[in-house]
Amino acid sequence: METETLAMAQEIDFSILALFLRATLTVKLVMVILVIASFWSWSTIIQKLIAFRAARAEAAVFDRAFWSGEPLDELFEKIGPTPEGASEKVFAAGMIEWRRSHRQDGGLIAGAQARIDRSMDVAIAKESERLNSGLSLLATVGSTAPFIGLFGTVIGIMNAFVEIAQEQNTNLAVVAPGIAEALLATGLGLLAAIPAVIFYNKLSADADHIISGYEAFADEFATILSRQLDS
Repeated sequence: METETLAMAQEIDFSILALFLRATLTVKLVMVILVIASFWSWSTIIQKLIAFRAARAEAAVFDRAFWSGEPLDELFEKIGPTPEGASEKVFAAGMIEWRRSHRQDGGLIAGAQARIDRSMDVAIAKESERLNSGLSLLATVGSTAPFIGLFGTVIGIMNAFVEIAQEQNTNLAVVAPGIAEALLATGLGLLAAIPAVIFYNKLSADADHIISGYEAFADEFATILSRQLDS
């Protein structure tokens, strides 16, 4: 009897596709949701990795140009009032407000330093929002995917016990397929959640590092303009 049961169990297809096709509608929906969440997470991860790399490269190029000794007015004329790079946008925001703060007679309007600082802070805030966009998706997938998978596992195990009761049989050939289908949902949940959590932490730290670079540049630029204001 035991040999026949093992033979029957060996004949069952336990491939992922077969487990999915044998699962109930609810468990299938859970698996589909988790697969979509996993692909969505990876697309966000790849997009952010490319964007952050480009942001760091742009910041390095602009930093070399800014500290090259070239007059700031000439540098501003080169990049224009609406540049593409984030560092250039922070610089342009400060320079635009600096020029607006001059009266026609060459004097400065009162409160110029505060307005310049606010203009650069607004530009940094916009870049911060752009860098952090999409990271909330990774946090959501990382925190909810295991529970969604667990929900599918619970439903699958319930269905397995119902099938055992209907068959009045607890041999391996009856029990194994249902349990395997149920556990697949948990596996997919973890497969979606683990990369999402890892890259959420990494990308959040990278975004903070890039933004802190913008803030440091804004402080240095504000100091340079402050010297000119005082003189």
